[in-house]
Amino acid sequence: MTYYLGIDAGGSNCRARLVDAQGLVVGKGRSGPANARIGIEALYATLIETADKAIAEAGLSAGERAAIRAGMGIAGITRLGMREALEALDFGFASTAFATDAQIANIGAHAGQDGAILIIGTGSAAKLRIDGQDYTIGGYGFPISDEGSAAALGLSAMRHALRALDGRTRKTPLSAAVTERFDHDTARAIAWMDQATPRDYGMFAPLVMDYAEANDPIARSIVEDAAEHIERFIETIFARGVARCTLVGGLAPRISPWLRARTVERLSAPLGDALDGALRLAGYEPAS
Repeated sequence: MTYYLGIDAGGSNCRARLVDAQGLVVGKGRSGPANARIGIEALYATLIETADKAIAEAGLSAGERAAIRAGMGIAGITRLGMREALEALDFGFASTAFATDAQIANIGAHAGQDGAILIIGTGSAAKLRIDGQDYTIGGYGFPISDEGSAAALGLSAMRHALRALDGRTRKTPLSAAVTERFDHDTARAIAWMDQATPRDYGMFAPLVMDYAEANDPIARSIVEDAAEHIERFIETIFARGVARCTLVGGLAPRISPWLRARTVERLSAPLGDALDGALRLAGYEPAS
């Protein structure tokens, strides 16, 4: 029997789903961060660990393992030389196909058909599939890009908070809540920003959303600006001729109510998740 293994390897964790030829889930696995930035050796070890957990749960023999067809969506695989390095590795499967984590999310969201996803998480980017070809809008990295993202919300909150400390803008409950984390000390805030990652800035996003929903004027302006960027993303996606677009990512549920009703009406619910996309990448086709 042929088995299909889907892996979604991202910056926060790595997940695996193993199914049989009928699509029955027989094993699952989860491990730590698996972004390509951790290096090829660490990435390979994490991918194997995650796959082995799913295979062990399924109780497959060595022969059955060798018959597995795998599909892996990996964050950062577009880094120079990373795909070639992965393709040179031996995973011990019958076949292994690779894509970005965004590609498998898009494939899963539209059941393998053409469509687009707009990812609104720590960063932001759109992935489109048109006539079977993949395209990307945005996603150039923070702070160059990532408009409307959690990191962008956090950076805007920090900028406002520093201006409030200077007296260049009025203080609000949001600015006070942000600067309180640095004992209202500008030097400490700047020192933190010198070392902060997109994920660090993104940690402020729930705070910004909370205060926006409580009508803090600066928080509202930050979120409204983010919503405008997302609106433009969506308009651009549909202008490219895509029929279906799905909003995904950790910030998506909270930012959606800030979008215009006519925009939300154009969006489609996902038909599957990233692991469904990885399984399709591996060659699995659900029975219609």
